Amino acid sequence: MFKSFSKKALWLKASCLTILSLSLSLPVAAHELGLQLYSVRHQMEKDIPNTFAEINKWGIKIVEGGGNHYDLSAEEFRNELIKNDLQIASVDTSFDEIRDNPMAVVYKARYFGSRFATFYWIPHDGKKGFTIDDAKGAVKALNKAGKILKENGITLQYHPHGYEFLPYKGGTILDYMIENTKHAAFQMDVFWVKQGGMDPTALLQKYPGRFLSLHLKDRKKGTKNSTDGKADVEANVVLGTGDVGIASVVAEAKKQGIRYFFIEDESKRVMLQVPESIKYLNQLDAHNH
Repeated sequence: MFKSFSKKALWLKASCLTILSLSLSLPVAAHELGLQLYSVRHQMEKDIPNTFAEINKWGIKIVEGGGNHYDLSAEEFRNELIKNDLQIASVDTSFDEIRDNPMAVVYKARYFGSRFATFYWIPHDGKKGFTIDDAKGAVKALNKAGKILKENGITLQYHPHGYEFLPYKGGTILDYMIENTKHAAFQMDVFWVKQGGMDPTALLQKYPGRFLSLHLKDRKKGTKNSTDGKADVEANVVLGTGDVGIASVVAEAKKQGIRYFFIEDESKRVMLQVPESIKYLNQLDAHNH
């Protein structure tokens, strides 16, 4: 039956088989475990070198931050990262900066060698709550800045805080934002998704490929939901001990090939809890293998 194939067709068939065999033998891009530096803000205020050395001892090589250098210059801050073998994979920015000066975000990301730039809050009237007009303005800024960043090799991410889960047209304002943002991505903080009354795993499944990184943060059982982007920082507990469903989220994120998992812990117990959270994630990895 193969005699009817032309030489070109046979060559294409052989090439496809080669590509298929190569793709089957290549490992799937592994996720990388990191830390959002805001977790250790109080420690960095006192002593950045020792704080970075401690992060290094935890086996963490990837961090997110760079928006605040505390009492160091940008160069000194970067040098301390290098000394401790830490790489900023995602640099912090702000809504005002991406709206007003996206090239400054590009330069900052390049300075730290980051492939992502992430912002965490959209200014809005706290009394009125986050409105669809606020969202439309944000989507416009996300698309405009996201395109500029993309042209310069950086991916812009927005990190929702739960106030975007107010209802809109049979869904939520966040649904509108995700569906209308074309040139930027999203980062899921699983604590804030849960805090806003949503299921993080279900949201990942609803929008595969739209969330490119995670903040892994668990929530103390019995914590009341809120849609104002506020919660008690002491409600942050060791991963796997709260009500977020970390194991389920991690399994779905791995399935989707999400690369960066940033642990964030805003509590006073951060230096005790983060090593325990790392241990839990390593146990999940071992169990899945």
